[in-house]
Amino acid sequence: MIGGKIEEDETPLEAAVRECHEELGKKAIFDETCFELVMEFDEIATSDGVTSIHFYVFQYNGVLNGELTSSEEIESFLWYDTSYGNQLLSNTLKNEVVPYCLSKKFIQ
Repeated sequence: MIGGKIEEDETPLEAAVRECHEELGKKAIFDETCFELVMEFDEIATSDGVTSIHFYVFQYNGVLNGELTSSEEIESFLWYDTSYGNQLLSNTLKNEVVPYCLSKKFIQ
């Protein structure tokens, strides 16, 4: 899952597009108009169990072209499969995003 923080004077959509550019690599090609806000919620940070964070989750409704490469920010991609269980997931993924994706049949 691509993620990051909204920078000053940036909208949630602008942050999502920027993070995709940063994390998918310079050879990834996508249409910036294909982002759709599908979830917005508050969650407690997994890192400390106390800090409240407001999340925006966008779905990309287009075709990714080019080559996906991991950036310096992330070591490598992990293609998640629900058979892995949820122990490796953050609270946000475990409690909100994966259940949403399951309900929409994006994953099994």
